[in-house]
Amino acid sequence: MCGIVGYVGKRQAAPVLLDGLSKLEYRGYDSAGMAVYDGKKIQMQKATGRLKVLDEQTHGGRTMPGTIGIGHTRWATHGAPNDLNAHPHYNQDETIAVVHNGIIENYLKLKKKLTAKGYTFRSDTDTEVVAMLLDYYYKGDPIEAITKVMHRVEGSYALGIIFSAHPDLVYAVRKDSPLIVGKAEDGNLIASDVPAVLKYTREVYFIQNEEIGVLSESQIRFYNIDGEEIEKEAKQIEWDINAAEKGGYEHFMLKEMNEQPKTVSDTLNPRIKDGKIVIEELGMSDEEIRSLRKIHIVACGSAYHTGVTGKYVFEGLARIPVEVDLASEFRYRGPILDEGTLVIIVSQSGETADSLAALREAKKCGALTLGIVNVVGSSIAREADRVMYTWAGPEIAVATTKAYTAQLIALYLLAMKFALVRGRLSDEACASMIKDLKAIPAQIQMLLANKGDIQRFANRYIAAKDVFFIGRGIDYAISLEGSLKLKEISYIHSEAYAAGELKHGTISLIEEGTLVTAVVTQEELYKKTISNIVEVRTRGAFVMAVTNEDNTEIEKTADYVIYIPKTNKYFTNSLAIIPLQLFSYYVSVGKGLDVDKPRNLAKSVTVE
Repeated sequence: MCGIVGYVGKRQAAPVLLDGLSKLEYRGYDSAGMAVYDGKKIQMQKATGRLKVLDEQTHGGRTMPGTIGIGHTRWATHGAPNDLNAHPHYNQDETIAVVHNGIIENYLKLKKKLTAKGYTFRSDTDTEVVAMLLDYYYKGDPIEAITKVMHRVEGSYALGIIFSAHPDLVYAVRKDSPLIVGKAEDGNLIASDVPAVLKYTREVYFIQNEEIGVLSESQIRFYNIDGEEIEKEAKQIEWDINAAEKGGYEHFMLKEMNEQPKTVSDTLNPRIKDGKIVIEELGMSDEEIRSLRKIHIVACGSAYHTGVTGKYVFEGLARIPVEVDLASEFRYRGPILDEGTLVIIVSQSGETADSLAALREAKKCGALTLGIVNVVGSSIAREADRVMYTWAGPEIAVATTKAYTAQLIALYLLAMKFALVRGRLSDEACASMIKDLKAIPAQIQMLLANKGDIQRFANRYIAAKDVFFIGRGIDYAISLEGSLKLKEISYIHSEAYAAGELKHGTISLIEEGTLVTAVVTQEELYKKTISNIVEVRTRGAFVMAVTNEDNTEIEKTADYVIYIPKTNKYFTNSLAIIPLQLFSYYVSVGKGLDVDKPRNLAKSVTVE
C-alpha cells in the first residue's frame, strides 16, 4: 500500500523517481506525485489516477529539473483520492516536503494543536500533519525535528523528507511500514521495496523500526530515535533484474503463473539432501519438535488459505493440533498460547501489518514463532524467532500465484519434517512423498500447457454475476483460494463453501446457469462431494470439476472436467490451484480489466 521513492545524486531526480514508482505500481494506488528541489525551491507535481498521468504532465520528468527529490503513489486512507490529497505534502511555507506510507492514528489531536498555533491545512490527510509538525519543531537541525516528531506521532509510517535548507540530503524514517535504502554509484535512493532500486543497485540497507536514514550523493548515515548515529550492514540482493520485469508476457500475473515450476524447485531443492528433509534455518532440535503440543498458523488472504491446507497436512501427518487464524483477528481474541505452542506467521512480503502485529502478540505471550516469508530482511523475517524463506523471487502482480505455491511447499516440508521426528512418518513413506514433491514442477508445467482449453471455457463466463466453489477437506482450502483469485481480479461475486454446508442455506442461491466449481481431489471424499454436485445440478447449476486423472466417473455428474496428475493426497492443492488461477486470469483478460493492478487492492497491506 503506497509506494515511496527518493533519490539524491548526479542524475536528474524526476525520471529516476518515475521509474522507481513504476516498479511499485503493484502495491496499489489511486494518485501519484513528486517533489524535486530545483536549486531555488521545492517544486511539486501531483496527479489523480495512474502514474502515466504524472509522467505525461511532467514530460517524463523533464519539466522538473533537479538532482534531489521524493515521489509517491498513494492508496487513499484519509481523504478522497484527488490532487489535493495526493502526496507529497508541504509545510506552510513550502520549505519541507513529505511522503508517507502508513497511518498516523493521533493526527486529529495533533492537527487541532497545530491549528491552534496558526497552522492552516490544505488537505484531508493525516500526512500533512507530519509536514506541519516538522515545521513546528524545525530549528535548523533536521534530525532533531524528525526525532521529536517520531516521539509525538502514533501509528505506522515510512517517511521520505526533503528540506530546502538542506538541498543535498534526503531523509528516510521508518516505524512498522517498510522502507529500504539503496547505495548506487551515481547517487543513493530510498524505496518501499527492492524492485524500485534494482535498476541502479543491488546493495541495500533495511531500515528497522524507529530508525532514520540520511542520504547525500556519496554518503549514507543512520540514526536511532534518540538521534544517536548507528552502524548498519548492507545486504546484497541476489534477484536478477529481469525477475522484476514482464519478460515478454502480457501481464506479470501470467509470467508469475508460468514461473511456478521454478518456484517449487527453488523452494524444495535446497531442503532435500541425500533423500532427506534438511531445513537448516529452522534451528529447532528434535527434542523441541517432539515437545510441540499445538501449532497456530496465522496469516491474511491467500497466505491464510495456505494455512488452511497446512492444518490438514500437519494434523494428518504429524498429529499435532493446529489452529488457523486470520491475522487481523488473532491478537484481538486473546489467544491462549501455552507452553509447547509454535506460531507460524505466513506472509509473502514479510511486512503485512496484521501479521506483524500477530507475531508480536505471540512473542509477548511467550510462544515460539516461525516466519514463512519471501522477502529477505523483511520485518517478519527479522522479528520471528525462526525464519523459512520461500525463494519465489519478486512477485509483482497483486493477485499472488507463485508465492502462494511456494508457501504450500514450505508447509509440506515442515509438516513432513515434524512427522518424521515425532515418529508419525516412516522413512519409506517420506521417500515416496519426496518423490511426489519432486514431480510437482513438471506436473504444473503440464497443467499450464492446457491454458488454451481453459481460456475457451473462461470466455463463456465473462458476464457471470455469481460463481460458487465447493470442496471438502483440503479441497475446501483449494476452493477458498480459487474463489479469491476470481473475485479479486475479475470483480465477479464469488464464494467458497465447504460442500457439506450447502444444505444449510447456501444452496438457496443456486439458480439456472449458475457456475459451481467443484474441487474433488481427496479420494476418500469423492462420493460425498459428487452427491453435492448432484444437488446443485438438479437446481440448474453448471458444474466445472477439478479432479484427479483417475476419477473419470465424475464425467457422469459434472458438465466440464479438468484433470490433474496423480500426486500424494496432501499435495493436490499445488496442482488443482493451477487451472483455477488460469480460469480467473482469462476471465479478467476477457473483461478487459487491469489484471496486475485490480481496483481497491494493494500487494503489501501495511496498515491495519
